[in-house]
Amino acid sequence: MSIQHKELAGGRWAEMSLAEQMANIGSEVSRALNWQKKGKEDLSQKAFNRALELLDMTIADIKKYSRLKELFRVREAMVDFFCGTNQFCSSELLWRKYFDHFAYLARK
Repeated sequence: MSIQHKELAGGRWAEMSLAEQMANIGSEVSRALNWQKKGKEDLSQKAFNRALELLDMTIADIKKYSRLKELFRVREAMVDFFCGTNQFCSSELLWRKYFDHFAYLARK
């Protein structure tokens, strides 16, 4: 898989706060959900892959174990929701609410 966010991967991502990073991840998740709702699975998958790429950059940048643990859980649940059997019973509303808090915090 090629890097979609080349500029961010080049170092700009690490300069953002965790709230800004999570808000950006949430934007990609929101795009994936919107495309999924419209039945455009290929576009939904591309947006999901971009969200994973950003989440992986965040995980690579985190030093605190407590934050890493949550991010790994988020990653696991996202993969389960978009690519798996949804064993964690996630929903579109749950994902939107989760990431909306970060968007609010990033803009504050």
